[in-house]
Amino acid sequence: MNRLRAITPVLLLLAGISCGPQQERVTVLKFWGFGNEGEMVQPLIREFERMHPDIRVEVQQIPWTAAHEKLLTAYAGGSTPDVCQLGNTWIPEFTVLNALEPLDRFAGASATLQLDDIFPGVLRTNIIDSALYGVPWYVDTRVVYYRKDILQQAGYEEFPATWSGVLKASEAIQRIAAAKKKVAYPFFLPTNEWVPAIALGMQSGGNFLKNSGANGNFSGPEFTRAFTLLSEFYAKRYSPSGMQLITNLYNSFSDGVIVMYITGPWNIGEFTRRIPPHQQKLWMTAPLPSMDSLTPGISLPLGTSLVMFRESRHKEAAWKLIEYLSSVETSVRFYGMTGNLPPRRSAWRDSALASNVYAAAFYRQLQRVDPLPQIPEWEQIVIRLQTYVEYVATGTLAVPEALRRFDGEVDVILEKRRWMVENAR
Repeated sequence: MNRLRAITPVLLLLAGISCGPQQERVTVLKFWGFGNEGEMVQPLIREFERMHPDIRVEVQQIPWTAAHEKLLTAYAGGSTPDVCQLGNTWIPEFTVLNALEPLDRFAGASATLQLDDIFPGVLRTNIIDSALYGVPWYVDTRVVYYRKDILQQAGYEEFPATWSGVLKASEAIQRIAAAKKKVAYPFFLPTNEWVPAIALGMQSGGNFLKNSGANGNFSGPEFTRAFTLLSEFYAKRYSPSGMQLITNLYNSFSDGVIVMYITGPWNIGEFTRRIPPHQQKLWMTAPLPSMDSLTPGISLPLGTSLVMFRESRHKEAAWKLIEYLSSVETSVRFYGMTGNLPPRRSAWRDSALASNVYAAAFYRQLQRVDPLPQIPEWEQIVIRLQTYVEYVATGTLAVPEALRRFDGEVDVILEKRRWMVENAR
């Protein structure tokens, strides 16, 4: 008994010695996922850990409504994660803060990540001052969902390729509805969404800002042309001017009250579930029309990217996680789980995407996306733009006056940036 008591501590000590180095070799990464993705990524993370037994990933799911503030708080407190998903419009802000690790050296040495396989317009949202700060995780852009049967009744076998064609189609649809004593808003453009206005502005030439991004240029000729076109849809009652008139988007679409609507890829699943079964073959998607030509109009490269924070002490392991989550195989799996579209063009050859007739418009549209202005204040600007869409839609302000006032507000938002530009000269 005494010999056993003497041996036991020795065995425990040896066991501790043998286990210690193995535990030390395990690298723990912190990954922050936002919204639904923070939950849906869990099976992929478990697979990554099986592939890399020396790496353990702690996933924190954060609601989108709290994500921005939590990231800023973490940055201020020096407690950022190793890797997280970041909305593409947030990348400029965190780059200015010097919070993100440039990824060029990792991407350049990668055997699996081919940057030229990523939709070019989407990739450019991650490049600031010629440096790569994020790898697209999933992409989001906007296309038109429309009722094929109602357009056919108006004389259109295909979706109009230009905005002038859309206006003519809207007139015909409304005339047919009036003859039947029905209410119809042919093209629903919600006043609480800024995307249609900005997409039209991009198609008109962009130039939203001037003086190195230090002043608003929304009252310039390009955006004035776009906003004037947008105002026509409200003036002619092709779109309601108030959200209260459309209480349920899907019911209104099914009833023919709404015929065309600009929205994103998540609504493929929603339309499939919410539109009655007998109408499932009556709707389709199309790229945005253009101002003057027959090619698809420009749309926005939205979605999220995977970024690495400078404060990470495990950058090599963090890159392995980014590389895995952005691989073709993983992005196809993630699409099957979430409906989020892959950013790599080769992934679209997979049958799950190639056979989806509704996704085809998104593939065409993703060939025609341009980055938004890469300034930290951009999100504040477009959120404020919604107020002026409402002013024009309700007839409260004429287009020139609305854009003049909006430029004034943009200049206030950009006051600090203007000071920095002026003092850098």
